[in-house]
Amino acid sequence: MIAAAPEELEELLLQEIDKKLLMAYNEKIASVIRLSGTEEEAASFAYVQRQLEEFGIETEMYYSDAYISLPQSACMTVNGETVECITHSMAVSTAGTEGELVYAGDGVPFDDPKLDVKGKIVLMNGLAMDSLVKNAQDRGAAAVVFINAEYTHEMIASRVWGSPGPEDWALLPRVPIVSVTVAAGEILKERMRNGNVNVCLQTRVDSRWRKIPTLIGTITGAEEPERFLLLSSHVDSWHYGAMDNGAANAAVMEVVRILSKHRRYLRRSVRIAFWSGHSHGRYAGSTWYCDTFFEDLYDHCFLHINADSLGAKGSRILTEANAMAETRGLAFDVIKQLTGQLFRGTRYGRAGDQSFWGTGTPSLYMGLSEQELTPGLAAEAFSQLFGGGKTGGFGWWWHTTEDTIDKIDEECLVRDCAVYLLSVYRACAGEILPINQVAAIEELEQMIKGYAVLSGDKVDLSLMLSRVSELKREVAAVYENKEAYGREPFNQYIVGLSQMLVPLNYLRGSIYEHDLAVRQRGIPLLTEVAALEDLDPGNDQYKAMMVIARRRINQVNHTLRNAIDLTRSLRPVRDTKELIL
Repeated sequence: MIAAAPEELEELLLQEIDKKLLMAYNEKIASVIRLSGTEEEAASFAYVQRQLEEFGIETEMYYSDAYISLPQSACMTVNGETVECITHSMAVSTAGTEGELVYAGDGVPFDDPKLDVKGKIVLMNGLAMDSLVKNAQDRGAAAVVFINAEYTHEMIASRVWGSPGPEDWALLPRVPIVSVTVAAGEILKERMRNGNVNVCLQTRVDSRWRKIPTLIGTITGAEEPERFLLLSSHVDSWHYGAMDNGAANAAVMEVVRILSKHRRYLRRSVRIAFWSGHSHGRYAGSTWYCDTFFEDLYDHCFLHINADSLGAKGSRILTEANAMAETRGLAFDVIKQLTGQLFRGTRYGRAGDQSFWGTGTPSLYMGLSEQELTPGLAAEAFSQLFGGGKTGGFGWWWHTTEDTIDKIDEECLVRDCAVYLLSVYRACAGEILPINQVAAIEELEQMIKGYAVLSGDKVDLSLMLSRVSELKREVAAVYENKEAYGREPFNQYIVGLSQMLVPLNYLRGSIYEHDLAVRQRGIPLLTEVAALEDLDPGNDQYKAMMVIARRRINQVNHTLRNAIDLTRSLRPVRDTKELIL
């Protein structure tokens, strides 16, 4: 049985956060550059493993094959003059790609017939995003040059999630890609205004299969040891990566140190995971773990909490971090208590080791604290990448040579660690799993209403609307009367709903595959329904799209029906010992 926790235990846990230890962990990890699959990264993994074992945690280190891409060098000459640049993970190596430079502003516009990029080198503003690369190469561009900000930012230009399978090779970039600073970009644009500019690029990117580590440890729960929360962060880094991701590694280690001392108060287990292949393999480590332990995760993991890029100086905003609708309440309560800020949360995109949606695992956090929105190219790019336009992201030093230990604020790191500590503790110690399925269904309902507006009279979503409304009513009634069902039956019911609703809300493909790392609408299965809005019902494309739309509608309707059936199958328990206290 779980030990009865003293009323003041949460406060005692928070008081145990040790600022000196946090900074010591951070400084040690950030003392080396941790490229995926390298000896330096392996040494950092070994350090983390030793610390966990000192806390009394049993660990296991796995090694897996992963397709890892490490940029080596880049050179750009413009009319014979050298311009400093960097190349990117998964980009093509070239001994010499030459062409005329053409400026495309913030991206390649498909509706501008005057912009001829075929065989040319495209110059555009922003970070080296895979979607922009794809647009350029699909238009026939020979290479792409990105104008970043005051510093160049390392990026991975692949949309393939994890290591590629046989069918994925064609989706990797087919052209050289480099980035330059805003100062260099202004020089290039000025020269283009004075006439044609010829560019020659030379890049070297070492892309190949490597062995990468995955470190796993477990704090075993006292009453439901088989059910676990997955607490994860990646160890690999761009450059020294003090914020991304040394600070997050330090916070996870400190959470583990403290909770391992008080494990008798944890009803459920905490499984700790440290990934490689995040920055250089598009989440290859977490993807491998999901693929290898799929059924264990499906059967036993009730929540994934991820830690990335914590504790930065100036990181004052804690309202916009990623959360699912069903996990937002846990974050809201913790963040309000610790900081007074009212958490709103941002819907997850396809990023950041969120490799477990197919297992039906709800997610909470990725990054946590962010910068205020300020003027400048870097802040503008980060506001869209991280905060949905509401924040300035993780800081101008993100993915640059400047992500060093001086970018960490001790008090901010302690604050962020406290949020993770309290979130993990409450999720694992509470009677009821902190998953609000009513909120998840309300989000689904709003999305379906949006699709109904987009589709107009082209498809009939009335059954879908009726079922999601019915599901919301019945699940709300179950939550209101949860004491009657018993703790374990009710928790298992929550897990069962997650297995249906998380993939419905976030996946387009099979639960056993991994969608591409591209932006998606909510309920991505209904993407074809949204596409009908812009198509002429008389043409072949519309008719073909309608074929797929009908099948996707059937899938959503059937999933909602199964969720209703699951809810109706839940029965009150008779033994009062099993009731929720």
